[in-house]
Amino acid sequence: MITIYNPPLPQDINFASHWQQTFGSATSLALANAAANSEGPLLLICQDNESVEQFKRELRYFCGKLPNRADPLQVFSLPDWETLPYDNFSPHQDIVSDRLSALYHLPDLQQGILVTSIGSLMHKLPPKKYIRGNSLDLVVGQQLSIQGMRAQLVDAGYQYVDSVFEHGEFAVRGSILDIYPMGSRFPYRIDLLDDEIETLRIFNPETQRSDQRIDQIRLLPGREYPLDARGITAFRSNFREKFDIDLRQCPLYQDVSDGISSPGLEYYLALFYKRLDSLFDFLPANTTCCKIGDLAGAGQSFWQDISRRHEDRQIDHYRPILPPADIFLTIDTVLADLKQFKQISFTTGSTAVSLLSLPLPQLSSDAKLKTPFAAVEQFIEQNPEQRIVFCAESAGRRETLLEVLKQLQINPEQFEHLQDFVDSTSSCGIIVAPLDQGLWLEDMKLLLITEAQLFGNRIAQRRRRNKKQSDTDFIVKSLTELSISDAVVHLDHGVGRYLGLQTINTDGQDTEFLTLEYANAAKLYVPVLSLHLISRYGGSEQDTAPLNHLGSDQWLKTRRKAAEKIRDVAVELLDIYAQREAKEGYKYSWSTEEYDKFASSFPFEETADQENAIEAVLDDMKNGRSMDRLVCGDVGFGKTEVAIRATFVAVQNSKQVAMLVPTTLLAQQHYESFKDRFADWPIVIEVISRFKSANEQSETLKKVAAGKVDVLIGTHKLLHGDIDYSNLGMLIIDEEHRFGVRQKEKLKAIRANVDILTLTATPIPRTLNMALAGIRDLSLIVTPPARRLSVKTFVRQEQDSLVVEAVSRELLRGGQVFYLHNEVKSIEATAEHLRTIVPQARICVAHGQLAERDLEKVMADFYHKRYNILVCTTIIETGIDIPSANTILIHRADKLGLAQLHQLRGRVGRSHHQAYAYLLLPNDGKLSADANKRIEAIQSASTLGAGFTLASHDLEIRGAGELLGDEQSGHMQKIGFSLYTEMLEQAVAAIKSGRRPDLDMDFNKSIEVNLRIPALIPEAYLPDVHLRLIMYKRISSSLDDDDLRELQVEMIDRFGLLPEPLKLLFRITQLKLEAEKYGIKKIDANVKTGRIEFKAQTPIDPMSLVQMIQNDPQTYKLGSANSLQFTHNCDEGAAKLDFISELLDNFKLMKPKAA
Repeated sequence: MITIYNPPLPQDINFASHWQQTFGSATSLALANAAANSEGPLLLICQDNESVEQFKRELRYFCGKLPNRADPLQVFSLPDWETLPYDNFSPHQDIVSDRLSALYHLPDLQQGILVTSIGSLMHKLPPKKYIRGNSLDLVVGQQLSIQGMRAQLVDAGYQYVDSVFEHGEFAVRGSILDIYPMGSRFPYRIDLLDDEIETLRIFNPETQRSDQRIDQIRLLPGREYPLDARGITAFRSNFREKFDIDLRQCPLYQDVSDGISSPGLEYYLALFYKRLDSLFDFLPANTTCCKIGDLAGAGQSFWQDISRRHEDRQIDHYRPILPPADIFLTIDTVLADLKQFKQISFTTGSTAVSLLSLPLPQLSSDAKLKTPFAAVEQFIEQNPEQRIVFCAESAGRRETLLEVLKQLQINPEQFEHLQDFVDSTSSCGIIVAPLDQGLWLEDMKLLLITEAQLFGNRIAQRRRRNKKQSDTDFIVKSLTELSISDAVVHLDHGVGRYLGLQTINTDGQDTEFLTLEYANAAKLYVPVLSLHLISRYGGSEQDTAPLNHLGSDQWLKTRRKAAEKIRDVAVELLDIYAQREAKEGYKYSWSTEEYDKFASSFPFEETADQENAIEAVLDDMKNGRSMDRLVCGDVGFGKTEVAIRATFVAVQNSKQVAMLVPTTLLAQQHYESFKDRFADWPIVIEVISRFKSANEQSETLKKVAAGKVDVLIGTHKLLHGDIDYSNLGMLIIDEEHRFGVRQKEKLKAIRANVDILTLTATPIPRTLNMALAGIRDLSLIVTPPARRLSVKTFVRQEQDSLVVEAVSRELLRGGQVFYLHNEVKSIEATAEHLRTIVPQARICVAHGQLAERDLEKVMADFYHKRYNILVCTTIIETGIDIPSANTILIHRADKLGLAQLHQLRGRVGRSHHQAYAYLLLPNDGKLSADANKRIEAIQSASTLGAGFTLASHDLEIRGAGELLGDEQSGHMQKIGFSLYTEMLEQAVAAIKSGRRPDLDMDFNKSIEVNLRIPALIPEAYLPDVHLRLIMYKRISSSLDDDDLRELQVEMIDRFGLLPEPLKLLFRITQLKLEAEKYGIKKIDANVKTGRIEFKAQTPIDPMSLVQMIQNDPQTYKLGSANSLQFTHNCDEGAAKLDFISELLDNFKLMKPKAA
């Protein structure tokens, strides 16, 4: 009998199977069952990339568990490159990885599904034998030469890097090889013993720590073309034959000759091989093909696009291109080639077989009604015989859905998978599945209702990132970003320039030193053990950093002067701090059950950082002192949710919450998102902005005064004195960097009595300064949401051809574009010009001088894709969230500040597609020095989560700003930002604990240890200088034995077993930590003897020393008033260390005197 679980299949190529009546996800369910019942694989061809994504998601779910089948059915996809024909970009590595995985598995695929679009099908592919011939299996116990493997990987298109993060990368460290194979879900760590593979382990690219062991891995080639000697030779000879141009003028030819994979090389595939294959050459003969949508129309328009771009670009002598026929198939060829396979098609007519699925009923909730889910209740009443299964997008959402259903007296049973429900006898169930569309099967009386049907479209994040540690101090103090000739500060000698790491032989032992250059080219060699005395110089100008003279007291005077000033600052800060501490804040309490219920309705999964920020805010709220926290998270990383959770808790405690935002648009957007999140709760939210009439606003304010409004969102109108809050508990400030000093002073007046939560992506230097100085608490969110790619940033001179290309690339993949033009008077002319050069685009204009209603309408239309280019001013800088807009062009980028550029760039890249930002500069190329610096900073900080790093850059470009007055900048300039904040922290800590801050601070905290033994990280163990430097810094900055142990475990895992000199380095660091307790200044040991020098104020009990000398006068004797001499007779470094450790264990500390 024909059902959706047993759909009719074509028996041969002459008779196609025609299906009809599949609605919602019934189409995918039918295809999954067809694939499971057919003798060969199933090829599904969609008309666009959006459908490919949807079918891939649905099919993977249905194929995970099918009736009468024990194991899941494999689903592959051949994704689109997401580049334009003849583009100068290469596809993202993850896309190439999916494509290669599909091409490798296809020829032997006995059952399974391949999903692709007609556009992907029209691309010619590398020959089948290339993919097969360049794949390699690795098994534990197999012989493997590291050097041979390295050459082989480079030839196969893998990229050599220091640390592996993405597909197609590998790293070699001693006997360890890290690799992220194409087509693999995980990267692997290969550990060799001599030339044999000892272990294969999966590792986490974000922490670089390894995880479970496995027995074998498969390596696919790194690209779709070979860059080995044979591939390069073929390319060069074919290129010369095809194109008659001056090869010296062609960068692409030069790159490939040097073995460099030039961007966009995929469009020269035909030059690497004698002939190219198409997807049909990879498919087994018994494949069944299924077409969905208007393939002929979609293919025709893609071919027109190819031809148009070929015509535009064929005149470029520096980058000649191949004719379309060499690298693409025409739509007619593709449709003709498809006829060699059995066919399934979706049609209507007498020959089509009905699969008995019904159109889905309209069941969406309406929050305005008294009973929002009336449609569902009514449907269930009218169809008592139907078995109903509800579908949630995540476990958290399932709990929320269960709560909603409970109110309707519906108690569904929980099931793991849809198939489990079908096999059961239950009449009502609930599952968690990534399905957006429901299905209704008439014959089985089965109805699947998805959350999207009930609540309208919500976005679900379908992959969870691993937890990732991020330490605020580490970002600023770390030497990570140190490059040769950068300025650094040495605590004892002042500001110098870093010249690199150097190994020097002293007393017959090799030791590594950091070389610093001071004024008059004087050199200072700092042993790696003292690396904690060095920090990056974070002043305003790296080039003009004031270098100190070695051997003069200039630095000591500077440091002392700064210390005096810092003491005054510290007292002032503590005054503010003390007022805050002394004020009894409100102690919030809340019901865990209610809070969990609210938290689980968040439609995304929280990232690790986001969870930490939420916990920190809640801790602040319950500990009873007034909160002043800065949440710094990059654009689109989920700061708003942190504010929403805090709001929930405040309102639970009958407090009002005011949210201050810089623009009307943002106020409106926050109003919508707050309403959405609090839709199920009895919480009243109002907004005050230009979008409301004066009457409406005064009405709202009356309600606020009467305590009838829980949350008030608005622009700086909220700061007016005439707003009378009945019980204001919390003020949330969004995008803090947009408010001026006057508004901030007004805020200060409010600040004293309420909790403050500040959200920003690029905190202005003053705020960052205060947060780092510990007056305000700082939470960082630097983990991007899942599948987020960083924004590719280009700095270019403005040209029409560039604009056309950038816009077309985005429109082709169904996206939208922001074009930023920050002058209202010429914005219409710019829009008109764009209409001329990109006629196919639908363009709208938005700026702050539009009437409120018009602005609201334009933004709503753009959001709903009625337009695909928005020409606008910086009005979009704050918070407009449009996931399908992934390209931004910024006209005259040199006129904008660093925080603005970062915010604007953050408007794109809010989904998992590659996003592009173009900073367009004037053609004459004249930029001020500061503008140049800003553009460089934004280019270098292109990673996700770069907002915080950029704010630190901003501190350097602008000087640290007036934290508490003008002269501060001067001192900061002389001693550098990092040292300044460190001294400030110490002064604050000293005053807090009731001590006078010591003007020499803790500068002699460094203990000198010279045991004349080789203690270093050998170059052979860790060849990368940069990584060595970071590791040295981390070892010398360890605070206790636990830190050191953790670091040892990490280094063994990442780089292999510790060599002897590195073990000694760890032991010496341990010795220094031990010596700190006893107030020791220096430990020195030569071949037979040694001495320990104590500081003037040492806590050691002198009697314990006297006793040691009396017990063993041969070994110990007193030197000068503050040193102990000893004889050790140890030849080996390890034995010497054992002796001194034992010696320290014999010391006793003085007992504190009774008060």
